Amino acid sequence: MTTASPLDDLKDALGGYVTALGGSLAGRAGKQVGRLTDRLSEAGRGGGRRGDGGGGGGGVKATVIVESIDVGVPVRTAYDQWTRFEDFATFTKGARSVTRSDEVESDWNVKVGPSSRSWRATVWEQLPDERIAWTSEGAKGTTRGAVTFHELAPSLTRIVLVVEYFPTGFFEKTGNLWRAQGRRLRLDLKHFARHVTLHADEEVEGWRGEIREGEVVRTHEEALEDEAYDAVDEEDEYEDEYEDEDEDDDEAEEDDEEDDEDGDDGRAVRRRR
Repeated sequence: MTTASPLDDLKDALGGYVTALGGSLAGRAGKQVGRLTDRLSEAGRGGGRRGDGGGGGGGVKATVIVESIDVGVPVRTAYDQWTRFEDFATFTKGARSVTRSDEVESDWNVKVGPSSRSWRATVWEQLPDERIAWTSEGAKGTTRGAVTFHELAPSLTRIVLVVEYFPTGFFEKTGNLWRAQGRRLRLDLKHFARHVTLHADEEVEGWRGEIREGEVVRTHEEALEDEAYDAVDEEDEYEDEYEDEDEDDDEAEEDDEEDDEDGDDGRAVRRRR
């Protein structure tokens, strides 16, 4: 009997999470993904499977793509770069253009085989340095997806991507076009890894806000303020610990000096005798 790895469990959970997007089960599935994220981060090793699979939803057979890749940058660097949706058109071959309407919605024009397709994407959940989940609507089909970020080491991040596609129209339903897009996604994920690795030394400002159930619950500016406060608190704690250590060292030195003085007084008494 083969024991499932944390990565396999996470991919299965992400598949269920993606299916639950927009429904009442999304919150519960999100918690499960969070728990499995912790398991994967603790494991810090092991490979994953890749490829296309079948699924279902709404009576229409779905095509599911599951991919993972390890990138030699910190989690924050990988996550921040991913949130810059507009940049995808500059280093991938699949995205032709990306335009943000606001923090939640964006318009994508992508290359699918010899053709192009347009989608309006909606982010349903976005947790900084953890995951982004979205749905998209287009004339030729709909998609649901989630991407998660996992720290394997301080400068090593695993990215897991799950995309579920529900085709509309005869050509899309034959699967030929989407299989081509599956290959395109795999290659573009590698392009993302190459881009973020080669530009790791550059400072990239990603969107640090938080979205839950399609609503912004914390803005980018609020998140930066919270991070600044947290950094000050950590610095104050460090200074307090440092000061406590200095006080302990001073007390120890004073005790040593008192011991030395007591020893000198004892020797002086013995000489007088």
